Amino acid sequence: MTGIGPKIRELRKSKKLSIADLSNMSGLSTGLISQIERDKVVPSITAMLNIVNALDVTMGYFFDEKKEVSALIRKNERRTLVTNDKSRIYEFLTPTYNKKIEFILIRLNGCTHKAEEAISHDGEECGYVVKGNMVVIIAGKRHVLHEGDSIYFDSSQAHVYENYDDDECISIWAMTPPSW
Repeated sequence: MTGIGPKIRELRKSKKLSIADLSNMSGLSTGLISQIERDKVVPSITAMLNIVNALDVTMGYFFDEKKEVSALIRKNERRTLVTNDKSRIYEFLTPTYNKKIEFILIRLNGCTHKAEEAISHDGEECGYVVKGNMVVIIAGKRHVLHEGDSIYFDSSQAHVYENYDDDECISIWAMTPPSW
């Protein structure tokens, strides 16, 4: 997620918001926002979601270049987002250009539950575990999913994905409306 700081600053200013305004709207400190905007700090997924929600855009706003969208996305052409500790890798299986649904392949490597906070956003999600085991915590309730299991929930409920053990977990998620 490096290089998005100037885009955040540009969008914030276009909406006539100060750093303090964005801080109040996102729940992040003014210092952290300033560091993110100057690319001094790479934001966590949670911090980034707080920023996009406050600025009323999707994550795709910061990553998509305005270009013609192909219906076909090759494996080596996927947009990919990797957390700082590389415990979570998000591969976008659909373009986010004005679409109504989004598919994401999520790889959880090792212990992931220590770094992420539960998030919530408008919409619905459905996930399917392709490989391994994972835990999905929805509104404080823990759901263990094994290979072949699926889960559906209202995304407005606070939720977080965790790896169940130290083995890699691969899952595919559908989200509507797109939030990334």
